[in-house]
Order: sequence, then C-alpha cells, then structure tokens
Amino acid sequence: MQQEIRTCDLFCGVGGSSRGAFMAGATPVAGLDMWGPATEAYSANFPDAITYRMKASSLKPKILLDDVGSIDLLLASPECTAHSVAKGKKPGCEKSRETAFEVVRFAKVLKPRWIVVENVIQMQRWARFDEWKSKLQNLGYHISAGVLDAQYFSTATSRKRLFVVCDRLRMPSLPTQQQLSSKTVEHILGKGEPPNAPWALTEVKTPDRALATLKRAERAIESLGKKTPFIMVYYGSDGAGGFQRIDRPLRTITTLDRFAYVRPSGSGHEMRMLQPTELAAAMGFPSYHRLPNTTRREKIKLIGNAVCPKVMAAVVKTLTC
Repeated sequence: MQQEIRTCDLFCGVGGSSRGAFMAGATPVAGLDMWGPATEAYSANFPDAITYRMKASSLKPKILLDDVGSIDLLLASPECTAHSVAKGKKPGCEKSRETAFEVVRFAKVLKPRWIVVENVIQMQRWARFDEWKSKLQNLGYHISAGVLDAQYFSTATSRKRLFVVCDRLRMPSLPTQQQLSSKTVEHILGKGEPPNAPWALTEVKTPDRALATLKRAERAIESLGKKTPFIMVYYGSDGAGGFQRIDRPLRTITTLDRFAYVRPSGSGHEMRMLQPTELAAAMGFPSYHRLPNTTRREKIKLIGNAVCPKVMAAVVKTLTC
C-alpha cells in the first residue's frame, strides 16, 4: 500500500465503508449523504474529513476536489432498495437505481486510482448494469466483481453483498473468503451497553403478545429445548421457522427491528429486542464507532444499510496492496 490513500465515501451512511478503509490503512477525507443522521454519524467518527449533507447529484465533483484535494480511493454504496425483488418496478425505482451513475460522474473528475462499489447482489440483474460498467471502463478502469459474505470475514452476521472493484493500472481482485466466522450471536449480546443497562425483558407469554410471535417461540422451544436461549426472527422469508440458534452468526441485519433475544426464566421464557449497539457489533463495527443521537428506529436503519467494516477492510487491502 502506498504511503497515504485518501478516500472519499459517496452515500456514506453511518460510515461502514470508511471505517473498513481506515482499518486497511486508508485516510477518509470526505463523506457524502443526504440523510441527517448519517452525516451526523460520519462527522462524529471522522472529524478530520469534510462531510457533505446533500444529494450526490447536487454536488459538483470539482467543488469536492477543490475542498479536499486529490482522491486515491472512491467508495460508494448507491441506493440499493430499488434493486430488490419486492420493489423492482415501483415508480421511482429506476431513478433510485441510477444513483450508481453518480460514481461515474465523480470518477471522471476525481480520477481516483481505485473505486469500490458495494450493493445488494440483485444489482447484477439491473438492466443498465453492463452499461454502467462500460462507462467506468471507458474512463480507463479495469473491473472485477463478485459476491462476498460477511460471515466469512470474522463478522457475527451473514450478509451477502456485491462488490465491484476498479483499478486504473491493473486488473483488480477480491479477497478470498476464509472459513466460517467463529463470531456468533453469543459474542455480541450486551455489546456497547453499560453492564447494568435497563433492558426491557418481558415474559414471552402475555395476553397482548401477537399469536405469530407465540408460534415462533413454540417452534423454537420444540426444536431447541426449553433450556436453550435463542433469537426470534421477525419478517423472515427463508422458511427457517422464525428463529435461530445463538451459537451461529446472526441472520442478515436489515433496516427493520427484527431480532429478539429469548431466554429461559423462572416462569417460562422472557425476551427483549436486540439493541442497536448489539446489531452494530454483529456487523463488525468497533465499540468506539459512534451512532448518532437519534431514535432507535433511525439507528437500526443506519446499521441495516451499512457496509460491514471488516469486509471492506479486506477488499481495500486486496485492492491496494
């Protein structure tokens, strides 16, 4: 790796890509996002970087270049929800998908040696994906792309994402996935909270508990036994019964509040939702990475949209070595 790799993070979110690049030895100098909680988090974690709160389309790359100087590595996680099967053809989806072309616009002016674009794997099926790659190739970039799963990078959650890596000087490669992570749900329970944090543990069986929740709990207890704690999974579509063991990496973290920790109690079982700091720990964020002073819902949205830092660190190390 060269002496300093100056990094700009488009669609920076809570700063997962920049945190990973920093872990790999790069220096974040700029981050851009249109959402206030995201830029609040980014500026808190990277105070020496310039943070722009605006749409990428509203910022002229030349202004950014004048503000921060040369950029060696451009990171980007364009809007991804419109690539999902559920949203596919809804109004506005194509406009959302086309935020990927902002990467081309910035690359044309900033001329970074390297680019890393992270997105959901469905991006590969986007009708303009090949056109988008061609525009980057026309700027002189060699391109490789592949899917990486965070649970193979010492991270306590499964998360498959597409990584597109670009290099002006040579054909880039992606890191090789290692063995399944030894990090599990057990490793993240209680992370980031005071030892005596007042979590709201409530009995699973209460008069107002939703029937679907009770059914999930019953299936888990029947499968795992009465004495085994587990994670109850809401909004799942994988046919796994709505629960998982705690000696496995957490299932993919989304923008929804979907994981509850359930454990045996004197009268049966009690439960609580996983905390944002626990979810951040599962994603591989270090304990010192700060979340913004905002609502629980917004914190979970930030984490659910984030890039796993350890995966990005491996990508940047492989790309720039």
